[in-house]
Amino acid sequence: MLALIQNETIKVLKKRRFYVVLLILLILIPVFTYAQMKVAQNSLEKFDQDWRRELTQQITDLQNSLGSDRVPEEWKKFRRIILQQLQYYLDHDVNPKEPNGVTFTRTFMDNSVNLFIPLLVMAIASDIVSSERSTGTIKMLLTRPVRRWKILMSKWIVLMMFTGIIVFVTALLSYVISGAVFGYGGWTIPLFTGFDISGTSVDYNDVHIVPAWLYVLMQCGLIWFASIVVAALGFMISVLVRSTAASIVTLMATLIAGTILYNMAASWPTAKYLFMINLKLTDYLAGTPTPVDGMTLPFSLAVLSVWAICALFIAFSVFTKQDMMN
Repeated sequence: MLALIQNETIKVLKKRRFYVVLLILLILIPVFTYAQMKVAQNSLEKFDQDWRRELTQQITDLQNSLGSDRVPEEWKKFRRIILQQLQYYLDHDVNPKEPNGVTFTRTFMDNSVNLFIPLLVMAIASDIVSSERSTGTIKMLLTRPVRRWKILMSKWIVLMMFTGIIVFVTALLSYVISGAVFGYGGWTIPLFTGFDISGTSVDYNDVHIVPAWLYVLMQCGLIWFASIVVAALGFMISVLVRSTAASIVTLMATLIAGTILYNMAASWPTAKYLFMINLKLTDYLAGTPTPVDGMTLPFSLAVLSVWAICALFIAFSVFTKQDMMN
């Protein structure tokens, strides 16, 4: 098995897709850092370096929008929740957007969990099997005296490994690049988590303070789990579809459709059983309202686990019985 894993690792590195992923990160993260720097500068000029004034202004704007008949009731529900959370930060004298490398990393990772990072994972997962079928190298691999499930298992282990590397490198580059602009401090900033959202109210009984480093660590763990589910689905599609291009397009279309559906899921309760709706696990840390009422962290973890297990079951069942010679 170790020899197979080493062989699959070399294959992934030789395809150079992983290096393309790194290049994308090296290009986009500085762009996002520059954009965040301009936002921070404009904010300082507008509020004279007083974050409390900015927070108070946000609370005032939300309160005004709640009194408008033009705002749909569903939007008002979300805004009431956000309003309570902002008031909580203001009452406890905590700046949730203090500019530093850690804050940027936390915000960037939170915004990347449901589309950006899954797309990076997809670049590797979508062709890990289909590319060998299209080039014919899978036939040579199957002539070795090794069971098919072991061959596929080695590919899955390597895929999990590179998924973890992608999440880690994304967080690391975010911190290193943004830290050069905003500073490398902020690891001990107190952050609040444990908001229990029920309907239009927020329960603060379980709210507790964690240092920023622990928050980011928990955040990366949840993002890795969500990315593993996407990797499992891409793995399954790579087994089922012979063409690498078709595999990439299929998974990409699914992820983009899920992002669109996420904003419309409130009117479709059964949408909470779709994996795309449950990918943004970091919302539970921040206390962000869920797209469908009744969703909790254990529920989302269970739904994603079922999707991943089913995808792997299909992939292994098909691969071990599929005719690879034609």
